[in-house]
Amino acid sequence: MTQTPHKSGYVSIVGNPNVGKSTLVNALMGRNLSITTPKAQTTRHRILGLINGDNHQLVLSDTPGIIKPAYEMQNSMMDFVKESLVDADVLVYMISIEEKKIKDEALVERIKNFKMPLFVLINKIDTSSQKELENTVQEWATVFPKAKIIPISALTGFFVPELLQMLIELLPESPPYFPKDQLSDKPERFFVNESIRKSILQHYDKEIPYAVEVVTESFKEEDQIIRIRAVILVERETQKGIIIGHKGEQLKKVGMSARKDLASFFGKKIHIELYVKVEKNWRSNSQQLKRFGYQQ
Repeated sequence: MTQTPHKSGYVSIVGNPNVGKSTLVNALMGRNLSITTPKAQTTRHRILGLINGDNHQLVLSDTPGIIKPAYEMQNSMMDFVKESLVDADVLVYMISIEEKKIKDEALVERIKNFKMPLFVLINKIDTSSQKELENTVQEWATVFPKAKIIPISALTGFFVPELLQMLIELLPESPPYFPKDQLSDKPERFFVNESIRKSILQHYDKEIPYAVEVVTESFKEEDQIIRIRAVILVERETQKGIIIGHKGEQLKKVGMSARKDLASFFGKKIHIELYVKVEKNWRSNSQQLKRFGYQQ
């Protein structure tokens, strides 16, 4: 009896901010791996999500939205995007139905010249009419003549199972890159940091969420509970006061929201202690960016 060959490969998902890349990763994986919020630049790192089957391992690469960098941390974020283009076996360029023009001509040219299979996903079609969708498909087909143009809704799950099967079929023959019981390349503390950062994105406006980094200092897993101690770093004293809020009320809200998400993620009770510290101009400090995993 002939054994089915094992297939493994990297599928990189790139696109502008807020087109639904992380929502798609979560939908394909069937669980919330990447944090999602309506705010731009929610994703800062390149996060690998692993979809394992008996004869395949699909390595999904979720990347930050494409922007023009304004400071050192954003340069590092765009390096993650470039890196994902280099090692992709299949490339997914994601746009939303309301995108009518190309923002980054250089990137589009690079994607056009991509030698591996290319998908252009038109997301959020649940917000459009049939006529608008048909026109959008035609427009992007002229931009990317070699690509498979596929309308989807990552939020509602429309065409997500079919897309997953198409991606698996295109994977090259290869042994798995990661152990089959892993969900991601990231450690547990990374997901704690991200969950707290998601809570901050949800509870604060303007510059505050973008000036924040989270560091989990202690992660102790017991039979029934995980005990976490984490520090929220900000760039200025005024930001520290805003994060904490009157009598610590705002910080309590952040902790409660993160605790709920983490209990769902880990399947255990969560005890969380949060502290706030000032780390001046950390977003432009190479040493700090290395410490937080933005640079090698």
